[in-house]
Amino acid sequence: MTEEIMGTQVAGSADEAAGSSRPSAAGGEEARSERRPERRPRYPRRRKFCRFCAEKREPDHKDPDYLRQFLTDRYKIIPRRITGTCAYHQRRLTKAVKRARMLALLPYTTLHKGWFTHEVQKIVRGG
Repeated sequence: MTEEIMGTQVAGSADEAAGSSRPSAAGGEEARSERRPERRPRYPRRRKFCRFCAEKREPDHKDPDYLRQFLTDRYKIIPRRITGTCAYHQRRLTKAVKRARMLALLPYTTLHKGWFTHEVQKIVRGG
């Protein structure tokens, strides 16, 4: 195929000239869609919601049991894309967890866990 650009003739690409055996882009997609069936979700996605907004509650550093629900088993703060917490409450949750760690109500890592539980039990028992 030749095209005229600004008064000069330009030959088509080498594939066009050689008569490429590759199917065109449209034909390739059709063949691909025939091979693979359309994916459907296995189960309906559960809508994420902010538990703090739903319960009309604020993250509090003095409630480590509630804060622990937003931490992994390695005591990392779970991101909001997983928990569904809104941005406002995620920022407050982060501050509350960090304050609780500073006050030794929550451990920083799993290495602190054994010491943490032992010391808290000793304080609670009055020893």
